Amino acid sequence: MQDEGVRYQLLTLFADGGFMMYPLVLCSLLALGVIIAKAWALWTAHRHTGRVLGEVGELAGSGKLAEAIRVAGDTPGPVAAILLAGLRRIQERRIGREMEQAITTTGTIELGFLERGLVVLATVSNVAPLMGFLGTVIGMIIAFGAIEVAGQVEPALVAGGIKIALLTTAAGLIIAIPVNIAYNYFVTRVDKLILEMEEGTQQVLDLAWDLEKSGVLDRVTAAAS
Repeated sequence: MQDEGVRYQLLTLFADGGFMMYPLVLCSLLALGVIIAKAWALWTAHRHTGRVLGEVGELAGSGKLAEAIRVAGDTPGPVAAILLAGLRRIQERRIGREMEQAITTTGTIELGFLERGLVVLATVSNVAPLMGFLGTVIGMIIAFGAIEVAGQVEPALVAGGIKIALLTTAAGLIIAIPVNIAYNYFVTRVDKLILEMEEGTQQVLDLAWDLEKSGVLDRVTAAAS
């Protein structure tokens, strides 16, 4: 019975807020979907970073490039993708400008994937309060319109318009605050992943230099051919 009462009160508040509550609810649902998808994507991207850096470094350092490529290819995430792009160029003896360009291109693509959806959250966090303020203006117009029709000021006449104004303002802020927190959190996570991608890039470049300098790359290439 208590749950039904709470549901009824929420539906009543939604109805009393006027038509501006509909776009606000749509904004909240859109933001919720993006937050869930983004949280999963960033968790997956970061999950295996430490392991893949360690395994690939150990395998490639001992000349097992094929196994290192397999590990990087089987691991999801932007760091693994960068390692894979660099290791393939090392295996094909395309070290230098071409390898750096391939790593840069892969990093740009992965960064675009990591930042996907953030613009939606930023837009919702900015637009939701504005929609609430628009509802406030509409509510005050309704209140003053009622006063104009009645020709006198009575609390009962303006109560409906003021209620719309307060409900829409509250709804806009309730949506914007958690969405803004989620946006800032995701930006922090993306920045951390960018540092990990740079670490992966540096590891590939160091591996290419070490393998070529020690002569291991020549032996690996000869064995593969």
